[in-house]
Amino acid sequence: MIASAGRRATVELINQRRGNVLEVGVGTGLSLPHYAPYLKVTGIDLSPEMLSKARERVMDGGLRNIEALREMDAAYLEFPDNHFTTVVAMYVMTVVPDPEKVMAELERVCAPGGEVMIVNHFSQEHGIRGRVERLMAPYSDRLGWHPVFPIERIMVRPNLSLIERRPLWPAGLFTLVRFRKVKNAA
Repeated sequence: MIASAGRRATVELINQRRGNVLEVGVGTGLSLPHYAPYLKVTGIDLSPEMLSKARERVMDGGLRNIEALREMDAAYLEFPDNHFTTVVAMYVMTVVPDPEKVMAELERVCAPGGEVMIVNHFSQEHGIRGRVERLMAPYSDRLGWHPVFPIERIMVRPNLSLIERRPLWPAGLFTLVRFRKVKNAA
């Protein structure tokens, strides 16, 4: 339920765009029914079990705009350069082993002028939340995500220009970060 608000807000933004969308970490496809029918959506995930549930969701919902659901590692995307007008990764970056490599791949497959959107938990250095995150850090293997994850880890791509950074409900626990790929990117 907590992640649902961020997912919906992000898809609402994507629905204002045109073209094709890559959703990295599509999981069971919770966001798929909410994409506008004029968008062509491809989803990837590392889990075949989750993709199976996503495929059921597509069939049950008659979602004709979902072009493909593929098993794939986000750090090694099997798509051509500059292919997607929108690339989105929701609740993914704190669970992948190499977020910098994933960001490089998201940048690579995004078309010049397109957008890369990241929804994620980013840690705080100060305050109660920062202390709690640091206390939880040694247990990240058991948690399945990294509670200490500074936003600087995704601000690493030279051709991605920050256009928005928006805290999401509840209480800014998650943040939507939007980048535009510069048009003269190679």
